[in-house]
Amino acid sequence: MMTKEEHIEYWINTAGDDWRRKELLFNANDYVFCLYLAHQTLEKLAKANWVRVHQENIPPRVHNIVYLLEQSNIDLSDDLMNFIRDFNSFQLTGRYPDYLRQIDTICTKEYTCEQLEKVEEVRLCLLVMLQ
Repeated sequence: MMTKEEHIEYWINTAGDDWRRKELLFNANDYVFCLYLAHQTLEKLAKANWVRVHQENIPPRVHNIVYLLEQSNIDLSDDLMNFIRDFNSFQLTGRYPDYLRQIDTICTKEYTCEQLEKVEEVRLCLLVMLQ
């Protein structure tokens, strides 16, 4: 049976794996799935924070980062929370092909770079909270 610390470490490590993999997709010009993995990174760090503040070690099986952060009493700036609300749409990317076609036209290299800068800001905030 895993300890609370091991559960948190699991979420942090898998978030790190996704963060590194998104770079491969970015370099391959696969911007939609790059942003999907960036979403996965934030979701997993939000789940690590959820485990940190709850008695249970298994976070809810949801993909909504805002929900996870709210359930963890995470206090981010309004700017970052608004970004996350919008960025939540990337959790749908790998799940629904009709949505994939729609979002594919939005995800240019420039757009992806802008999104990744914000993701990095949130990512670092969530990591600091885990220390």
